Amino acid sequence: MSKENMRRNMVEKKNNSSSPNSMRDKEKLSSTQNLLSKHLKKVYPVGIHKTSSLLSLSSLSLTLSHNSSGSFTDSSSTLEQSISSALQLIAPSPTPSPSASPARRELPVAKTSVHGSVSQPNLDPSNCEDGLRRCNWITKNSDKLYVQFHDECWGVPVYDDNQLFELLSLCGMLMDYNWTEILKRKNLFREAFAGFEPNIVAKMGENEIMEIASNKEIMLAESRVRSIVENAKCILKIAKAHGSFSGYMWGSVNYKPTINRCRHSRNVPLRTPKAEAISKDLLKHGFRLVGPVIVYSFMQAAGMSIDHLVDCFRFAECVNLAERPWRHV
Repeated sequence: MSKENMRRNMVEKKNNSSSPNSMRDKEKLSSTQNLLSKHLKKVYPVGIHKTSSLLSLSSLSLTLSHNSSGSFTDSSSTLEQSISSALQLIAPSPTPSPSASPARRELPVAKTSVHGSVSQPNLDPSNCEDGLRRCNWITKNSDKLYVQFHDECWGVPVYDDNQLFELLSLCGMLMDYNWTEILKRKNLFREAFAGFEPNIVAKMGENEIMEIASNKEIMLAESRVRSIVENAKCILKIAKAHGSFSGYMWGSVNYKPTINRCRHSRNVPLRTPKAEAISKDLLKHGFRLVGPVIVYSFMQAAGMSIDHLVDCFRFAECVNLAERPWRHV
């Protein structure tokens, strides 16, 4: 037998002798895999399928690590619960049936109106220290001068030319200040404008105008001072043509105040068609700072329009004054 034949026989013998071993290895591997799969089925009882959920398997692992106690020595039941809860995050949530238990239903949320504090503004009569029920823009924090103006002046019919001139001038200042700031400097205004006597104010010259405008306590712009002086001149012209400024203004409302029975501050108007008509007429006569909003503020302050809220203690008092027969004092 040649050497080549001998080599072939030896290779064949080796192959024959190793084939049983390879078969045995394959059997061992398959048995190991089967055993492992059985154990995995115990640990992962629910099969993981492909899902379109945004939660990936990495998210599942993070969820498990977050819910677990951090140790792999936990019992299989605890791990199964963690896996089950995580798989519920992946699986689509079932649609609740009509017979769902009441405990899982959402509780109704109490709805609060945006205007809840406005709907009944004056039910609390103690909006001020004295316990009187006032318009709801008067609060415990309101300045005493403003409260006094509300209680004694605002809405009271005024028939005196000088007082009407003063109120018209003060309302014109509402473009720059509020009522509280104006009322705090009212005495300064009276001193500067000679008690709002139209005859004196109409004769003010350049020096007097500049002196008032430069007064830091009064804080009135030069244009505002000039407007008041020009309005005094217009009042004199109207008084000469119609007898009095008071008679002219009250004649525009038929000598009778308008009584608005508003229950809420949101119903109180800022301007009215009547105020717009008076504004246009005053502008034709040369008045300044007499837009519709300013004119209506003047009408409210002078008692030509009663805008106290109906539950304000001043409403009935001002209505009684407004219902008296008109007479020019």
